[in-house]
Amino acid sequence: MSHSHLMPAYARQAVTFSHGEGAWLWDEQGKRYLDAVAGIAVTNLGHSHPAITAAISEQAGQLLHCSNLYGIRWQERLGERLCQLAGMDSVFFCNSGSEANETALKLARLHATRKQVRAPQILVMENSFHGRTLATLAATGNPAVHHGFFPLMPGFIRVPYDDIRAVQAAAQEHPGIVAVLVEPVQGEGGVRVAGSDYLQALRTLADQQDWLLMIDEVQTGMGRTGRWFGFQHAGIQPDVITLAKGLGNGFPIGACLASGKAHGLMMPGHHGSTFGGNPLACRVGCKVVELMEQDCIIPQAEHSGQWLLDTLQEVLAELPGVVAVRGHGLLVGIELDRPCKELVARALDDEQLLISVTRDKVIRLLPALNCTATELDEIALRVIRLVQGWSQRQYGLIGSIAEDACLA
Repeated sequence: MSHSHLMPAYARQAVTFSHGEGAWLWDEQGKRYLDAVAGIAVTNLGHSHPAITAAISEQAGQLLHCSNLYGIRWQERLGERLCQLAGMDSVFFCNSGSEANETALKLARLHATRKQVRAPQILVMENSFHGRTLATLAATGNPAVHHGFFPLMPGFIRVPYDDIRAVQAAAQEHPGIVAVLVEPVQGEGGVRVAGSDYLQALRTLADQQDWLLMIDEVQTGMGRTGRWFGFQHAGIQPDVITLAKGLGNGFPIGACLASGKAHGLMMPGHHGSTFGGNPLACRVGCKVVELMEQDCIIPQAEHSGQWLLDTLQEVLAELPGVVAVRGHGLLVGIELDRPCKELVARALDDEQLLISVTRDKVIRLLPALNCTATELDEIALRVIRLVQGWSQRQYGLIGSIAEDACLA
């Protein structure tokens, strides 16, 4: 298929899928692939879930869009349920993670206005990723994605991730800080997990400094880490949470939730979205939440994620070239000692497996949360073979470890 009329914004793999079911995808030639990416943490309940398909079909025959000038019952229902699950007070619906984070940044500016801070700054982290709009790009801590878009929007102070002393030093040096934006796990940043003590210390410091604590759950939210939201492992309550990806299981939807001192900042005229929170998107979101509760998806994700992490650590940790195997729930990263982007294509061709590589050297696995034990076993086996083959090519090793893996 020719892509000649598409802007070349993506480095696409040489495959086009025609349909999917659960954890599996089929290309246009009928070849089957095992999906360990889930659309980058989007299809948490797998492809073509029949209950979600039915909800989309029924709602499409009733009402797709009427604009936010009027009441939207499905929006009200989803907002209420998300606030209950997250312990928040209010929600703004949009269409993507970038838009959700834009909303959070505007809440930080409104907080600054209330505090009469004329040159507000937001504390963000090295290696972070918050989106590709101009504001979220400036908040993102990856220099590679900044290239070509200078000058970046001002108002951000960047510090090392999972380093509370760096945050404390920034608080002393920059009195204009009004908020801190942080991911519980840096997915795009190489699957780096923040310690619970770090998130707890951020909560304490934010209270002391009158900052908004804003948690980016775009990739970690909706059960990915084995809790509804990643921050819940630390037992804290944020002022702002951003969601997208898994909330719609493939249908575009984003959300920004507020509580405490962030609740009530947004007033008519401050923000808006033509398509955000439309009846179809919010009905899908309601169905996703319902299915996750009904099928006990989150405990399953926690158990499955720990099994996958333990298995890969046990088999791969001592393999030459493997720096670390880390993760949280069903978000697992295998860091290698050199760039390995070619493994994405090799996994497709040799293993019929979808993976991603982030930060040049980290294989990232994001399978559907409801994968069966057999499917997870197969993902682990194919990844082990892939990494073993890479290590053999790099270091000239002989033999196989894949057959020795204790996969249940």
